[in-house]
Amino acid sequence: MTIALSSASRSQSGHNAYRSLPRRFAARPLAALPLLAALAALAGCINITINFPSAEVEQAADRIIDQVYGKDGAPAPKSTTAPNSKPTALLLRALDLLVPTANAATAADLNASTPAVRALTAAMEARHPLLERYYTSGAVGLSDDGLVALRELTLVPLPERNAVRKLVDDENTDRETLYGEIARANGHPEWLADIRATFAERWAAKAKAGWWVRRAGVWTQR
Repeated sequence: MTIALSSASRSQSGHNAYRSLPRRFAARPLAALPLLAALAALAGCINITINFPSAEVEQAADRIIDQVYGKDGAPAPKSTTAPNSKPTALLLRALDLLVPTANAATAADLNASTPAVRALTAAMEARHPLLERYYTSGAVGLSDDGLVALRELTLVPLPERNAVRKLVDDENTDRETLYGEIARANGHPEWLADIRATFAERWAAKAKAGWWVRRAGVWTQR
């Protein structure tokens, strides 16, 4: 009698739990499959897009370039979208379960302020006033590989040409080392090309009017 009562109790409990499910999923368990498939597909897209934290690298580049150029740091861009509905909030909570924590953390806490990064930034900041006059004259320009280049050496007085060549070489050495250090500090050497490309775009975007920028081998003046 005891065993029979226990079994009946378990059966009733299971029935009650089933009845507590949302009516449309209890009646049709397969109805949830399209939603789950969509969430899984979206999670897969997130895994791909967060591998390289482009927004974080761009913000780090802006901070460094502003210091080198002698400008105040620009505020981080604000998101233009925000979850403001219950379905959106539920969807985001579901994604938290679907996206692995390790992948979600890839884009977080970018380390772009190591002692080496700070030293390289300070060196470029100290060199910038010397280079700026040659940016302004057009003798030196910003290249699309994240470096600087001698654009027109004839614009440099003859006694200064060796000094300008050294300035360009020293600046490029520091920039290349900077990009490599950021990739190394974050444990992702494969990010190097993307870091360089991001910095190249931001150097050009923050250049003063009148400076020369080279894109796809063509020099244009801002």
